Amino acid sequence: MIRLGAGPLDRIVAVGAHCDDIAIGAGGTLLTLCQAWPGVRVDALVLTGGGSEREQEERAALAAFCPGADLRLTVHKLPDGRLPAHWEEAKSAVEELRTQTDPDLILAPRTDDAHQDHRGLAKLMTTAFRDHLVLGYEIVKWDGDLGRPAAYQPLATETAEQKVRLLQEHYPSQRHRPWYDREAFLGLARIRGIECHARYAEAFAVTKLTLNLGG
Repeated sequence: MIRLGAGPLDRIVAVGAHCDDIAIGAGGTLLTLCQAWPGVRVDALVLTGGGSEREQEERAALAAFCPGADLRLTVHKLPDGRLPAHWEEAKSAVEELRTQTDPDLILAPRTDDAHQDHRGLAKLMTTAFRDHLVLGYEIVKWDGDLGRPAAYQPLATETAEQKVRLLQEHYPSQRHRPWYDREAFLGLARIRGIECHARYAEAFAVTKLTLNLGG
């Protein structure tokens, strides 16, 4: 397995169409990054759920997933499932985020995600942040859209367990969903771990990557 390091990370951007997307898709990676780079700045943007119970859940959850980080979270009020009809507002939110930070790494949905809100946000990120490393996280769902990822972040067993524990603790509004359980989250992490010779891992799509192999 080929390993590439990103070097020191000072600023990270994490975006989600919905409250809990970031934590489900990249919660283990955030825990790993914040442990490796204490004090790292994390600019997080969520497009839906603002002013609701879900925003309260998200604020508590991301604080737990980003321990010791300089976390700056914005949650907007766009309607869930209707992002394509609110393209201008979504685009403005992403462009405003771009003016606020120049990140070393971006965690965002995949451009081929089956959910229209996820997919729309993913496409906005790759146009607003043209010269940045964007890792597209995956979210297990009924659509069965999981593919063949190009990048993996191995997770220590305790990190994978912590991720699942925090998901259960901080998003009580989602516990009724049939796919929202320990077996689903750990099962996918175990499969991705097998694919990269680790116990557990999170996997990401990479649309474009520029190498610097000259030292």
